[in-house]
Amino acid sequence: MWSAAFPRLRTTPILTSDLKTRLVAQALAEGFTAAQVTRPNSISDMPGRLTQFLAAGYHGQMAWLEDRASWRGDPNALWPDAKSVLMLAESYTPETDPMVGLTQADRGNISVYAKGKDYHDVVKKRLKRVARWLVAEADVEVKVFVDTAPVAEKPLAQAAGLGWQGKHTNLVGRGLGNWVFLGAIFTTADLPPDPAEVDHCGSCTSCLQACPTDAFPAPYRLDARRCISYLTIEHKGPVDEDLRALMGNRIYGCDDCLAVCPWNKFAQDAADIRYAARPGTDMPALVDLAQLDDAAFRALYAGSPIKRIGRNRFVRNVCYAIGNSNGGQFLPILETLLSDPDPTVADAARWAKMRLVK
Repeated sequence: MWSAAFPRLRTTPILTSDLKTRLVAQALAEGFTAAQVTRPNSISDMPGRLTQFLAAGYHGQMAWLEDRASWRGDPNALWPDAKSVLMLAESYTPETDPMVGLTQADRGNISVYAKGKDYHDVVKKRLKRVARWLVAEADVEVKVFVDTAPVAEKPLAQAAGLGWQGKHTNLVGRGLGNWVFLGAIFTTADLPPDPAEVDHCGSCTSCLQACPTDAFPAPYRLDARRCISYLTIEHKGPVDEDLRALMGNRIYGCDDCLAVCPWNKFAQDAADIRYAARPGTDMPALVDLAQLDDAAFRALYAGSPIKRIGRNRFVRNVCYAIGNSNGGQFLPILETLLSDPDPTVADAARWAKMRLVK
């Protein structure tokens, strides 16, 4: 979160419609793909939806969803002075089909969003520049958010008309597809809101059918405890053995439900070259990744969101992928990892060895 309040720079009133038009133009000039406005009180159904999600235990180990549930469910509670929310979308559409890499069993498949520079850094800097412009143009206060604060970005984006939450629970836009990062600028400026978007999924269930672990108990409902993105990134400790074989070679995140969405035919090109794959992220060899110690892991993934999960969780994921590879060439490195200081890595190596020698 970043906030700012500056002295009054103007003595004449500004028409809010004119300010909004120029604000959106400024956001697009900064590199955002789309920007639209909603009110902080526009997602009145969110508290009930969140309560149901938490009560079902679908959040797994993500206790932070419970800790700040009141703020996440009600943007007004997060900042009562806010009158408007500018929701911004930034495209990171891949150049190639991310599903192709799932057939390369000796390589690790990494989610598209994590292949480049950490989007938190890229988007937040862009958001701050837009926010500074707004503060300079009008005597208002602002707060900037990008995925690291209790803000319901996807419901707010739907309320702002950027898209709708599809059956896979991710945002889908008719002119965006679903490969987008979201950011929010809360402000005391009273800006005219845009109309909310409605659901355009129709009868399509491609995303639900594509999920390798059946993580959707129903359309528009996600059980994170079965989601590979959650399991490889958020879940601490060993993954349930009945799910390990379903993870394939996915070692950080999963894109299957996103990749099959038909609305991606309208997806915009990636907004920033820094989202392109960096060394160690474009189908890296599992044998190399399995040998990473903590220092080598941190060096390889400096500036990447992958660094956030740490070496042990990452190598755990690599071991699961090795166990699914049917490749006997990995047995020597697994023997080494059987005595890894981290018990979860050692357990993953044991499981992988068992899979390869049976």
